[in-house]
Amino acid sequence: MIKPKYPVPAPVINRKETFWTNPEYSCFETAKDRIPLSAEDIKAAEDRLNRFAPYIARVFPETRKTDGIIESPLKPVPDLQARLAGELNARVQGRLLLKCDSHLAISGSIKARGGIYEVLKHAETLAFQAGLLDPDDNYGKLDTNEFRQFFSGYSIAVGSTGNLGLSIGIMSARLGFRVFVHMSADARQWKKEMLRKKGVQVIEYDSDYSRAVEEGRRQAEQDPGMHFIDDENSTDLFLGYAVAASRLKQQLDGMSITVDKDHPLFVYLPCGVGGGPGGITFGLKQVFKDNVHCFFAEPTASPCMLLGLMTGLHERINVRDIGLDNITDADGLAVPSPSGFVGRSLQGMISGVYTVSDARLYRLLRLTADTENIRLEPSALAGVPGAFDLFRTEQGRAYIEQHGLAPVMANAVHIAWATGGSMVPADVMDAYYAKGKS
Repeated sequence: MIKPKYPVPAPVINRKETFWTNPEYSCFETAKDRIPLSAEDIKAAEDRLNRFAPYIARVFPETRKTDGIIESPLKPVPDLQARLAGELNARVQGRLLLKCDSHLAISGSIKARGGIYEVLKHAETLAFQAGLLDPDDNYGKLDTNEFRQFFSGYSIAVGSTGNLGLSIGIMSARLGFRVFVHMSADARQWKKEMLRKKGVQVIEYDSDYSRAVEEGRRQAEQDPGMHFIDDENSTDLFLGYAVAASRLKQQLDGMSITVDKDHPLFVYLPCGVGGGPGGITFGLKQVFKDNVHCFFAEPTASPCMLLGLMTGLHERINVRDIGLDNITDADGLAVPSPSGFVGRSLQGMISGVYTVSDARLYRLLRLTADTENIRLEPSALAGVPGAFDLFRTEQGRAYIEQHGLAPVMANAVHIAWATGGSMVPADVMDAYYAKGKS
């Protein structure tokens, strides 16, 4: 193996919670040169989603109140903030908000952004090529037997730990595609059953996420009519996630929240392979530049992005290389190797990465339900402790000092990105909650 850029600290190897700040982090103007995408690409993705809005509103009634735009609430969580300050003996300067992608329409997770976007883009491309659709058309016309019959001649495949498979399966099947979701051993049974009820072919593996992706890719290579959605390398997924940034700005404006040099924004994003948090970070940096600070959150058993960034090895390192087993109840984050595309492209934009134990995720699950009546799945809680860890760890406090933020931290806004939970069956959520109490 190539010699790592920085050594892996003992706490990471020993599954201890760690807060790491990125020595490669730099100003936006310098960092943006690493990625071959721009604000114009994000705008094109946003325009495409707007074109599809009439179709989305037509086939998914739950989106009609937002005219077919799939977006989630941004909620203050003062009771949770106060409770955690006492439990963790750490006071957060500024306000804590929860970005509830857990409650996105259609598939109930952050994957309703990138996953649904890539399916829609592929459908649009095929329809354009066949002369069936024009950008100026009302896309509600896709809800016809003619289009469903057309799309049934094509297939879509993806490898997933669960939520990406849900978003892609639900959207693809609704359009009429044949869909194959390759699911890793840690994927929840209810997600597999839900997909099968939608007409999706679910292929199960006794191995982890990497094997599911590998098999999905292999299947697509053998079928010229099949589109493989590559969670590790897709720029379309990435741009679908990035659209969240301009919408978040509108929400902050609506709450009279300013983001500038004197009012910094901190965002804490649960991370699996890295596409979701990576795309959102890229979008946020385009909008807020150096006034936003993005931290990724991973399970102590699966800190793949932390390892990739820390060592500079990116996709060439696996958590098993340092003796970790990648076994975690945070199923959406159970990924052994990170996206090399995300790690390399955002090397200078990611402020840091911290890790969270499963036990802590369950405690946070219970506390969030008790204080705010918001129920999330375990992996979605990973973003919640980030603001507290920023203040209570030596590395976090050093980051504040290093970037001259100490005088303005009282004006800061902290956003924990909640990534999934609203579609979890009640009995499963009750079991999660009971485990949190114990």
